[in-house]
Amino acid sequence: MIVNFKDIYKMIGMFIVSFCAVLVSTMFLNYYLDLITVENLITTEVSQIFYEAQCSTSKVVSTVSGGCLLLTTVVLLCFDIRHYVDTRQKQLGVLKALGYTRLTIAGNFRMFGLPVFAGTALGYAFAHLLMPKLYELQNKDGYLPEVPITFHPKLCMALVLLPTIFFSILAILYSYIKLKVPALQLMREQSAYKIVPAKKDTDLPFLQELQRSNVRQKKSLIFFITFAVFCFSAMTQMSFSMDELASRMMSIMVMAIGLVLAVVTLFIATTSVIKANRKTITMMKVFGYSAKECQKAVLSGYRPWAYLGFALGTVYQYTLLKIAVTIIFKDMEGVPDYQFDLPVMLIALAVFLILYEMLMFSYTKKIEQLSVKEIMLD
Repeated sequence: MIVNFKDIYKMIGMFIVSFCAVLVSTMFLNYYLDLITVENLITTEVSQIFYEAQCSTSKVVSTVSGGCLLLTTVVLLCFDIRHYVDTRQKQLGVLKALGYTRLTIAGNFRMFGLPVFAGTALGYAFAHLLMPKLYELQNKDGYLPEVPITFHPKLCMALVLLPTIFFSILAILYSYIKLKVPALQLMREQSAYKIVPAKKDTDLPFLQELQRSNVRQKKSLIFFITFAVFCFSAMTQMSFSMDELASRMMSIMVMAIGLVLAVVTLFIATTSVIKANRKTITMMKVFGYSAKECQKAVLSGYRPWAYLGFALGTVYQYTLLKIAVTIIFKDMEGVPDYQFDLPVMLIALAVFLILYEMLMFSYTKKIEQLSVKEIMLD
């Protein structure tokens, strides 16, 4: 067995993202499928407008949130497989040297689909627990006939079974590609990735050059850090507007999903950076650099990308809500015009800066605890 359960439990990020994706998609797609069954019972023009707005909202929310979270899960899967191959090069090289084919070894990576199955199954089940409250809130003004909650087997298959199969196959294919390395190279634990050379004619201080080098060598982590802050920025600002434009339940759900995604992806990214630079950090400590200087050299290069993520999240949430108000709910009476909320943005920015700096401080303490002896014996 190449991949075991001890490796699977470490993929908590895939489980959480899958759970959030299916939770939101199940609730709104199930509501949409049940809502269209009462269309023939609608008799007034106001009810028809409200019906069309609810259908559009359900499709937009499930498509945007589900699609975004699907992309995140794909990136997480590829990142986990790449990390696994990098840390198990010697064992994988031995297997190839013993005559195991790439396809045979890659077939074991199908177990990377288990976190997706666990997340989607739990998300689907939890969504059905929340549905009665969602159905009640979606029709709180009484414009629509009572919408019965119905179990849709095809929806269960589409949101639980098919993603599990898809990600299991994707894991096999991606690992098959990453294992296209000679057995001897794997056994020697030589990197299969090209080293990005430093720019010529530069005369930068050592810490600054190391900082830039870390960012160049680990570009995949730029996505995680940018996306984590993007989620925090977009979801927190959006949730404050949901009370007026939607419901308190929607506001809480958006806030919770945003915070969970931000924490998970940022934790994965920063932890991966620290682990990948353990030897560099310990050698810096041997030469007298402080933990704060090590943290700055390893992590501070990603700070501009975090700020970019916050800016993109701000633009995204404003654009999405503006479109919802001006297009989806344009014929609805009583829907307030949405304007950019500067105080909310400033509060979200302040909270982000506090949380981000607290995280950096915690990793500085973690760096202080790294033992030179431990790394040398690793």
